[in-house]
Amino acid sequence: MAIRVLEWIFFFYFASHIPITLFIDLQALLPGHVYPQSLRDLLGWYAEEFKDPMVLDPPEWFKSFVFCEAFFQIPFFPIAAYAFLKGGCKWIRTPAIVYSTHVATTLIPILGHILFYQFPVRPHPGPQTNRERWLLVSIYAPYLLVPLLLLLTMLLSSKYNPTSKPGGTSGKAKKKN
Repeated sequence: MAIRVLEWIFFFYFASHIPITLFIDLQALLPGHVYPQSLRDLLGWYAEEFKDPMVLDPPEWFKSFVFCEAFFQIPFFPIAAYAFLKGGCKWIRTPAIVYSTHVATTLIPILGHILFYQFPVRPHPGPQTNRERWLLVSIYAPYLLVPLLLLLTMLLSSKYNPTSKPGGTSGKAKKKN
């Protein structure tokens, strides 16, 4: 039962990530005329409301993460959404481990940047106060926490890891008497 709840969480995560990536995140890479004004306005509102200048004027390192999202993650999103909607698809284990490790690794510098970088106030204001920084961290945090939960599920769940036994003890870790 608990694993099925996690699969539903993973399904919604991946299914919701498709439009977010296509309509919001990729605006950091693609020319503005590709998107209708309403989506550009939505991104502008978000950047202003949550003090996230990285989406309007992304540093090169941030663009490299969005590039990875565009070319490596987007193809994976519908596959993962399908696997977790169906449930119990053991073939998703290795791709999910690769994905979750990659995404968790990219979120560490993003969160560090948000917490420690001295953002300018112009032309696109970044977070200046601790409250503004933690608010922006809370926007990005699910993209670290869900992949970490996915990684732990793929590594520790007996449903996805054939070497895990119920109760968390691996077959290799048991002593032979």
